[in-house]
Amino acid sequence: MSHTVEIATEVRDEEAVRLACQRLQLKPPMRGNIKLFSETVTGLAVHLPEWEYPAVFNTDTGQVQYDNFNGKWGDKSRLDSFLQAYAVEKAKLEARRKGYSVFEQTLANGSIKLTVQVGGEV
Repeated sequence: MSHTVEIATEVRDEEAVRLACQRLQLKPPMRGNIKLFSETVTGLAVHLPEWEYPAVFNTDTGQVQYDNFNGKWGDKSRLDSFLQAYAVEKAKLEARRKGYSVFEQTLANGSIKLTVQVGGEV
């Protein structure tokens, strides 16, 4: 039986953040007080390609803070790509923790299809 799921991503799992960074060939995330343009925020910083300042994830609340100056300091599609990678890695981690097999397929439109095998069914 097939099920389609849409996810509103909250970033709470540091291991999935690390795996998403590896997947996208980004520097490892760093935890701390991070200076954005006009403020300092605390969380897990991810340096996205061609972004002036990192995206900072508060893993307690799941929220992200960033300053890309309405796209002038960083293309939001880079953040979207990271969030997609995070969601995929988080789903794979959770499925494997429950002993399920996970198969991944990148579709022509750039979306990613995960198939989770529970027991003998796909």
